[in-house]
Amino acid sequence: MTIVITGATGQLGRLVVEALLENNVSAGQIVAGGRDLAKLGDLAGRGVQLRAIDYNNPASLREAFAGAEKVLLVSGSEVGQRLQQHRNAIEAAREADVGLIAYTSIANADNTGMALAAEHQATEEALRESGVPFVLLRNSWYVENYTDQLGSFLQHGAVFGSAGDGRVSAATRADYAQAAAAVLVKEGQAGKVYELGGDQPFTLGELAEKVSAATGQPVVYRDLPAEEYTRVLVGAGLPEPYAQILADSDLGIARGDLLVTSGDLSTLIGRPATPMHEAVRAAAGALSGLKA
Repeated sequence: MTIVITGATGQLGRLVVEALLENNVSAGQIVAGGRDLAKLGDLAGRGVQLRAIDYNNPASLREAFAGAEKVLLVSGSEVGQRLQQHRNAIEAAREADVGLIAYTSIANADNTGMALAAEHQATEEALRESGVPFVLLRNSWYVENYTDQLGSFLQHGAVFGSAGDGRVSAATRADYAQAAAAVLVKEGQAGKVYELGGDQPFTLGELAEKVSAATGQPVVYRDLPAEEYTRVLVGAGLPEPYAQILADSDLGIARGDLLVTSGDLSTLIGRPATPMHEAVRAAAGALSGLKA
């Protein structure tokens, strides 16, 4: 059995490779793919196969998928280009007669109205039309979307957003990666849909409270109209189209679009998902260590 992990040079893909190795999948059965294979040199030293993958290069996808039984299609990061990139990967998998594609989609893709979900929804439709067996890993938000901003929260004394009192079922990348690995080593996964998210959903107000508790510095949540939040993000250096998507995603959180109650994540990983407050505490400790 050969399992190809696309996007292995990124954070989630890399963690899935590590999780497969922890699940006693032979390194020689794992193919780690990405655009910059130099980032994966240590994996090669551990026996993992490396293959160049560029979603914009169909030939690279066909070569990478040759002989693969399963492929984890990690959704691309280039919003606006992802659908065609995903179609390239799906067609390459069809040509290679891949037995299963696992695709990292978005939570509640059937009914969310978030702008960020549109390419995921279209990719799911492309999978259905392809004839290739597939399983959907519908991930809610990453906790790291917040913990990576810890320095900014402390600088401003605030978490900014437009989510109101909406709850988000964010989970760590490591937990999502372990769930993906669990699905890839299981049999009989074709046609399944996993709604994945943390066990303890939280509001951004609760996030601010945990940041305050972990750091000893007062941090509050400031809820803003989406247009104002967009301006804040642009002022922080984000391109306006991406800032608009993030603000729209907060409106989705307010509607409950990223709230997951299935329990699928903890079931797949065989333990409770990492709570937000633990992730915040770990990030605060890391930040303190960097400053020391």
